[in-house]
Amino acid sequence: MRVRVKAGSRAEPGVEVGADGMLVVTVRERAIEGAANRAVEAALAAHYGVAKRAVRITAGATARIKTVMVETP
Repeated sequence: MRVRVKAGSRAEPGVEVGADGMLVVTVRERAIEGAANRAVEAALAAHYGVAKRAVRITAGATARIKTVMVETP
């Protein structure tokens, strides 16, 4: 799936559906040394109720719009 990331946000972290139907993941971590990417994976894992290792960014690691794979049991 594709998600839009808002890194370094002061807003409450979480996952919501944007106006265009794409998931928007808000995290407080800044995009430094992969901290925001790890926070995105953790937020999506919590949102879908899966382990952190089940969520992986497959494309767009340095972009705001990322492609993410969530493995479900």
